[in-house]
Amino acid sequence: MRVEVKAKNNAELVRKLRESLSDEVTEVYINLRPTKEILVRILENAPNVRKISCPPSLYPKVSKKVIAALAQMGIKLLPEGYPRGRPRKYDEGTVRRVRELIRGGMSAKEVSESLGIPLRTVYYMAKQVGGERSRSGGRF
Repeated sequence: MRVEVKAKNNAELVRKLRESLSDEVTEVYINLRPTKEILVRILENAPNVRKISCPPSLYPKVSKKVIAALAQMGIKLLPEGYPRGRPRKYDEGTVRRVRELIRGGMSAKEVSESLGIPLRTVYYMAKQVGGERSRSGGRF
C-alpha cells in the first residue's frame, strides 16, 4: 500500500507519519527532506516499507550514508517529482492535429470551429511550429 504524507515542517510530518503509517504500508512519499529522524519514524511505524520517495529537489541533500544504509536494508530512496506549474489545457495530440490540419490547407478559423478551440489559440499552436505561413493572407 502507498501512502503520501505532506506537511509544512518536520514536527508536523513526524506527527502525520505516526497517524498514517501501519504494517501494510510498503511505499511512502514525503514532501520534505528525509532526515535521519524522519526515516527512523517511517521505519518504526511502517516496518514493511520498501520504497521511500521525496521531491527531486530535496533528494541531492540526503546523505549518501543514509541512502547506502537504507539500500542495505532493502529499502530504496528515490526522487519522485510532481509536475510543477499550471497543467496544459490541450495535450500534445491536439496540438499535432491542429498543425496537421493547417498544413493540409484548412484555415485557422475552420480548424477553430471544427475542433472547438479558440481562434487565438489555434494561431498560437500553429506559430509554435515555426510560422509556416503561405502567401494567401490568413492561411498558414
